[in-house]
Amino acid sequence: MIEISTSSTTTTLVIAGDLDLAERDQFPEVTARVVGLRRQLLVIDMCHVTFMDSTGAAFLISLADAGRRRGGATVLRGAAERDLFVLEICGALDLFRVDAVHACEPADGASPPDTADAPA
Repeated sequence: MIEISTSSTTTTLVIAGDLDLAERDQFPEVTARVVGLRRQLLVIDMCHVTFMDSTGAAFLISLADAGRRRGGATVLRGAAERDLFVLEICGALDLFRVDAVHACEPADGASPPDTADAPA
């Protein structure tokens, strides 16, 4: 599942589930919508991506490349190490800014444990 939201300067894609060959039919429509919005910043939220293959990587690369040609930037938020590895193997990791600070919410929707009061 891919959801698109926008603000005046940013388009955000929230991706959940697999980003692979089985999902490729929706990639052209999503790409056309994102490119048509012409925002300077594209944030791709990958917190809930369970699997990404080279087809999914090619989709992300095409989005980042289209943004870069317009002078924009693409940020990967919540990408797992395995997903970053796929992009690195494809030689495309430098097309993205990686948000290493973002902390994803757990998949069950529960808040992360509060460690401020934990004993030392």
